[in-house]
Amino acid sequence: MGESTVTAQEGPEGVTTSPIAKEDREELGSHGVLRRVRMPRRPRLWFEILLIAVSYWTYSLIRNAVPEQRAKALRNADWVWSVEHHLGIAVEQSVNHAVNSVTWLVVGMNYYYATLHFIMTLGVLVWLFRCHPGRYAAARLVLFMTTVVALVGYYLTPLAPPRLMSDGHFIDTVAVHHTWGSMASGNLKHMSNQYAAMPSMHIGWSLWCGLTIFALASVPWVRVLGLLYPALTLVVIVSTANHFWLDAVGGVLCLAFGFFVARLWYGALPYQLPKLVPPRLLPPVKGAGPQAAAP
Repeated sequence: MGESTVTAQEGPEGVTTSPIAKEDREELGSHGVLRRVRMPRRPRLWFEILLIAVSYWTYSLIRNAVPEQRAKALRNADWVWSVEHHLGIAVEQSVNHAVNSVTWLVVGMNYYYATLHFIMTLGVLVWLFRCHPGRYAAARLVLFMTTVVALVGYYLTPLAPPRLMSDGHFIDTVAVHHTWGSMASGNLKHMSNQYAAMPSMHIGWSLWCGLTIFALASVPWVRVLGLLYPALTLVVIVSTANHFWLDAVGGVLCLAFGFFVARLWYGALPYQLPKLVPPRLLPPVKGAGPQAAAP
């Protein structure tokens, strides 16, 4: 018999569909289960809202349930501070004092630290859901795996933030300027584990947002703002004495792990996947010709 002929058809937004040759349909039916599981699916709003709510509740529960181990956390902070001195990057105290001398600037940074972390992350998730459904699940997986490995870090490496070091001479800018909203200071500090500074999820999440915006936004200045967001976040977490530079490095490593897992699962980085959800291929039906069905 001659070779099977496959004719490709162009769908909307560049999504290509094609009938499947007989041998490919047989493979899909017998060996393609994992491929079908990995295939991006159209996200469902109710499921995503529930998943995000449950995930953040679980994240907060586990993060705050980790024993604080104050003495160990303070020893680890002293060690990190000494390592940074050895590397010549221990400038957090100078930055903290300089920014604290400019009231309007430090107050703005306090509110930035308390709010934008959540607003930007949720905003990027909503944007992906609406405009890039084919990439949404993979990008969400990166974010989730970044957070999961961060929880391991909180458990294994309790670390006091600079503002809680007994002899670090850092300024707790929220306490000094009486700003609201931070789970790290004031009355709200009793609701949050104060010794979960390593890794910094402010950096992990903001860098995820920035890279996503830079990779997928079509407007040049928006892409630039995407990259500026994690850079500014780094300045904020240091200026407010909530993190060391090395906490930020930990956040970057956690994000790298998240991308690694997504790359293994989907076979590509989230931004390399089709913008729209590709059609799901139906298993072969006896007596029926090749076919594909949109989700």
